[in-house]
Amino acid sequence: MPPITGFRPGNLSLYELAFIHRSASIRMPDGEVMNNERLEYLGDAVLDAIISDFLFSSFPDKDEGFLSKLRSRIVKRTQLNQIAEKMGIHKLLVSNTEHGNGVKNVYGDALEALVGAVYLDRGFQRARKFVLERVLYKYVDLEALISQEADFKSRVIEWAQKEKKDVCIETQEIYQEETKVPTFFSRVRLGDQILGEGTGSSKKEAEQNAAEIAYYQYLVFH
Repeated sequence: MPPITGFRPGNLSLYELAFIHRSASIRMPDGEVMNNERLEYLGDAVLDAIISDFLFSSFPDKDEGFLSKLRSRIVKRTQLNQIAEKMGIHKLLVSNTEHGNGVKNVYGDALEALVGAVYLDRGFQRARKFVLERVLYKYVDLEALISQEADFKSRVIEWAQKEKKDVCIETQEIYQEETKVPTFFSRVRLGDQILGEGTGSSKKEAEQNAAEIAYYQYLVFH
């Protein structure tokens, strides 16, 4: 356990439980069924809190939309599955399920359960240290995720040029009297067809949001 967490556990049974998938649940004499689902539930919330706090402190000039999207990219299931494999968590998992591509979510689930175990055993600060030092800093390329966040408009434009399509991105400013704050609305249009729409607190954000929707809902599948 120390090579993964970086410290010696206090309550080892918590960590053992973190790696028991529900397909290998243990039924106790009193009838209680033991597996990692409750720890996964807790770890999911703790992980979100840690990543949210980290991003809030690291990007003081960014708005809620940027922070939320970056967080979602960090903790998305495919990312957690890959991180768990790199950490070797899949080798510790107790399961009666074949771990093909369709069910690799159990790896990410176990990672979240491990975060929950660390939190219960050693508290929030130790859980934060574990997540940042053993997960985020080692396995997450923030610059790549940020570039991915900012690249959707370019991807749409490049696709249009390659396919010789007449795609335009229209943006307008909407002033909301009740908030006294302008909101920008963008639309990605291919002729008469709307590929994506998005809003934001800046023109750039609105265009990126609209382009992201267009990219995933239309361009990826065509």
